[in-house]
Amino acid sequence: MKLIVGLGNPGKEYVDTRHNIGFMCIDHYISYKNITEKWSKKFDGEYLLTSISGEKVLFLKPLTFMNLSGNSVRKIVDYYNIEIDDILIISDDLDLNTGNYKLKSKGSCGGHNGLRDIENKLNTNEYKRIKIGISNNKESDTKDYVLGKISVEEKNIINTLFDEIDKVIDDFFKYDFFELMNKYNRKNK
Repeated sequence: MKLIVGLGNPGKEYVDTRHNIGFMCIDHYISYKNITEKWSKKFDGEYLLTSISGEKVLFLKPLTFMNLSGNSVRKIVDYYNIEIDDILIISDDLDLNTGNYKLKSKGSCGGHNGLRDIENKLNTNEYKRIKIGISNNKESDTKDYVLGKISVEEKNIINTLFDEIDKVIDDFFKYDFFELMNKYNRKNK
């Protein structure tokens, strides 16, 4: 069983904000695959259980707010007895330009509080992730920037990017993660 987690914040005020790119990516993939199963609320989040390429897959959107995302991830991992190696976390990344992404198999949280909490709750930083670039506005407070609304121009770039990430997620079910990283990782534009 695979677990794919998109990070974000619950509530209408956070819809279309940069920090919610993980939620948006998951929603885009569900739509792309025409998955019709309904979301359920449990494990401090919304989750959906389906089957893709013959494998059971859980999608999770933690509803604990970003800084406590690990609580939700830990609960669903424990309940379904999911191996760390079968987890894929999707989050925003200030160090990558908008329109870029990077796959990583392990590493530090890079200052991302959602990833930090997941690492603390799972007691490891060796989980797979897709980091989606949101650029970084050095002239703005970081909190205000990540919680700011995505512009129309950014949204167009991100939607095109999501089309490619849909293929990355498809291949996540088929390939070794190192093959996946070699196939998809690219330099910042």
